[in-house]
Amino acid sequence: MAVIYNFSAGPGVLPEPVLREVQAEFLSYKQGVSIVEMSHRSDTFATIVEQLEARLRRLMQIPDDYAVLFLQGGATLQFSMVPMNLRESGRFVYLDSGIWSKKAIADAKHYGDVVVAGSSAAVKYRDLPAWPKTISDVDYLHVTLNNTIEGTRYTELPDTGVPIVADVSSNILAEAIDVKRYGLLYAGAQKNIGPAGLTLVIIRRDLIVDRDLPSYLAYSKHVDTLLNTPSTFNLYVAERVLAWVEGEGGVEAMERRNVEKSGLFYDALDASPLFHAVVSGKQRSLTNIPFTTGDAETDRAFQRFAEARGLIELGGHRSVGGLRASLYNAMPLEGVKRLIDVMHEFEQEGQDVSYKNV
Repeated sequence: MAVIYNFSAGPGVLPEPVLREVQAEFLSYKQGVSIVEMSHRSDTFATIVEQLEARLRRLMQIPDDYAVLFLQGGATLQFSMVPMNLRESGRFVYLDSGIWSKKAIADAKHYGDVVVAGSSAAVKYRDLPAWPKTISDVDYLHVTLNNTIEGTRYTELPDTGVPIVADVSSNILAEAIDVKRYGLLYAGAQKNIGPAGLTLVIIRRDLIVDRDLPSYLAYSKHVDTLLNTPSTFNLYVAERVLAWVEGEGGVEAMERRNVEKSGLFYDALDASPLFHAVVSGKQRSLTNIPFTTGDAETDRAFQRFAEARGLIELGGHRSVGGLRASLYNAMPLEGVKRLIDVMHEFEQEGQDVSYKNV
């Protein structure tokens, strides 16, 4: 059977050794029952959660004065939980760098006064808004560190004087993040951590206040405990993925590989007579690379051409079109090389008319 390479932006590719391990243990995990049947209050499952948190703390060097919460609802629920829980003055600063930050801004407006300190909407988010020069009298500054749809990435973090909140859904564990520079980090798991359905929140403990909120929506109710039945299967898989990351050399090794993979692909795009990257310069993402031929019909033709050769999920987000390759931790270098070879093949065959108008 031909090798299939999955370039989906999420749910993203998972390490094959982890998938095989999960398959082998699915019917019986330690207690003789499936992991999806096991009580979330059992000692066996408690050990899984403890190991998951311990691995995450080691990999990201999370200090003890930060709590790690395992929630549900994806990053989207955090668009509301963040302003609900961090609200003091009721003024929040946001950087509008893409579609996901735009959605976060819209939800935050339900809970306070949102100041958009910079936006790149006018250039269709192909650039990043600059950090505000001065910030005062606000509860936090929110930024999306890596824009999954637009393919841009912040690489510099200035001193702001206020807690920085960051959506790190698509770059967590893919590159080094200095946790101590942030008040709160949140991420949907379905890129570099595990299946969809699990959300991680890393929050400085002094920002956790016992507020008058519905129980699930209060961070204080989730600290050092499982408030409700969690996504047990997703927590189990996440623990196995983090074990794999540790075994492969940790975040430093993942970042080194991602720099190599993305660099190889950007070089191919920059040299191509047909394809080109949407983003240029140092703002280019390591993990999500939108590209195009400049013609929507030809983009669709290439997607079909690539699918026939085992390269799947190369379509751009429905809101922007084009093409996109997501190179998460589990995507091997061989997958990127195969994609480049198929691009060359498509170019040499004159954009294969048999894949147009299908």
